[in-house]
Order: sequence, then C-alpha cells, then structure tokens
Amino acid sequence: MGKAAAARKLASAAAYGGGGLTMLGGALYGVLTAEAKLARKAIGPLRDDPPPDPSGWYGRGRPGPAAKLVVLGDSSAAGYGVDRVEETPGALLASGVAEHADRRVYLRDLAVVGAKSSDLAGQVDKALPLEPDVAVILVGGNDVTHTVLPSASVRHLQEAVRRLRTAGVEVVVGTCPDLGTIKPMAPPLKQLARAWSRRLAAGQTIGVIEEGGRTVSIGSILGPEFAAAPALLFGPDQFHPSAEGYRAAVGVLLPSALAALGAVPDDEERLEVMRGEAIMPISQAAIRAVNNPGTELDGTEVGGNRLGVRGRWVELRHRRRRAQSTTEGPEQAEADAGELEPAPR
Repeated sequence: MGKAAAARKLASAAAYGGGGLTMLGGALYGVLTAEAKLARKAIGPLRDDPPPDPSGWYGRGRPGPAAKLVVLGDSSAAGYGVDRVEETPGALLASGVAEHADRRVYLRDLAVVGAKSSDLAGQVDKALPLEPDVAVILVGGNDVTHTVLPSASVRHLQEAVRRLRTAGVEVVVGTCPDLGTIKPMAPPLKQLARAWSRRLAAGQTIGVIEEGGRTVSIGSILGPEFAAAPALLFGPDQFHPSAEGYRAAVGVLLPSALAALGAVPDDEERLEVMRGEAIMPISQAAIRAVNNPGTELDGTEVGGNRLGVRGRWVELRHRRRRAQSTTEGPEQAEADAGELEPAPR
C-alpha cells in the first residue's frame, strides 16, 4: 500500500470507527507498547509544578478590534519545562499575532500537560464560551507514547475541530511531531515511533481539513533539527522542547495563525509556484506535508467543487516566516471568561 493510500485508509478508519491497528501489525504494536513503557521510565515523572500560565492581554497600545486566541492540547501547547511565561508557546503566539496583526490579543491557554486527543473535548467545553477568533491545537505526542490507536486519536481531534468550526472559530492544528529522534527511545521503538507519529500526522491532516480546519506540519521541527542540536532544542528530560525548541515550533505556526485571522498581505494569498505551493488532492498533500515541516494545508475548491476523483482539494502552502518578535508576558489575566472587553490602554 502506498503512503497516500495508507493516509486515506487511516482517515476512513477514523471517520467510521475502524481500528487502524493493521498499519503496524499486532506484533509490532506489542513491541511498541513494551518499549514505550521503558521510554517513559527513562524520561522520568512529570514535574509537579505546572508551566507558567500565559493567559491574558498582549499588544498594549495597539488598535482594535481585539483578537481572541485559545491554545489547546498537551504539554507541547502548555509549554512544559520552561520557567518564564514569556517562553511558553501561548505567549510566543500571542505576542507574534499582536505584533504582526497590529491588534490587541486576548489569549487563554487551556492546554493540559499529559493530555491526549481524547482530552480535547473538555478543553473545547472551556474554549467555546470565550467565543475565540482562532484556536491553535497541538496534540498527538502522548497518543503515540501511550500507544493510542491512530484512528481513535484522529476521531477525537476531528470532533474537537468540528465543534469549534460549527461555532465559527478558525482552527489551526500543529500535527504530531516526529518522535523518532527522542533520545530515551532506543531501536526498535525509535523506528516504530517515527512510523506511528508520521502516520498519525497524516491522519490528523486529513481529519482536520475534512472538518474545515487548517493544519501545519510540525514534523522535523521537533525531529531531525532537534537531533542536530539536542542541547539547545530539548529540555532537561530530553523529551520536551526547551525554550528555543518551543520558539522554533511557534515559528512555523505563527504565519498560519495570522492567515486564519486574515492578517496577511494580499500578495501572500496567491499561491507561489516557485515556492512549491499548489492545489492537490488531500491524500497526496498530507504525505507531502508530513515530510516537509512548516507546510500548511487548507481546504479549497476547484471549478466550484470541494471534491475531486481523489478526494478533497487542498491548498498546500509554505508561508513566509515572520521575524522573531520580542515576546511579552500577559498584561493581565481575566478571571471571568465572559468579560473580554479590551483592557484600558
């Protein structure tokens, strides 16, 4: 079975409740389960103290209207392992959106350390009353290390995206990173984790776009690039990113978050063929995105049709990175989710 066909099969399994176990085989699944337990033991227990909460207002003095941003997902969204609020993914994203969109930004970070895709439902419950403009989701790593079947992982993510999109929220999902370079993972777990996480990322891509969201491949941003500079990009447990690692991941998410807000120049709305941007079937695009970090996929139409003979049409983009901004901490945290009027300037 080719990679594109495997991606389509995984998406179908997720949509119709199939198992998806056969993509690795029962015997390899057993090996992965045993090896994952050893890897988690090598990584060690989670720290008792939670990451700093970046929720609050960003972009003091910038014009309105204020944009509302929520961050959902697992430890990679919460910023586990950093000590300063300015180093969290939420603060990095909110600061970047405020700077490049020239708007005030209200951020609520609802991510939970240790969360799996099945935990997104509770986070969405908390996000919807905020009526956010954009939700950024980072999830999948814990599904791999806890050997959750990819079909189940994608199904939970799809439901979360469906609920957000039904409420009019733009959704940007950073797909599962390539876990094959995590130091505590030894062969054969290393190879299996890479295959599992890449197949999950492809399935996430297909599932999210089917529900009206857009995806950005994290892939080797937390993979080969981390392997080349582990002391810089990995945190002390050699599993979670360091502050520089989170900055690298947010660097590929920020352009898509800005696009979701409609805060990109007009010339960036046109596909740039010289940059490898194109319209193609979703299954083909999902595999290409998995292998090219920073690739954004978003649904589109061809001749007025969302579907072609090979499935959903998507736009594949390599959005231009934004210059690193000076990250700020939250000006204030709002106790009441319903009171979202801009803070005094």
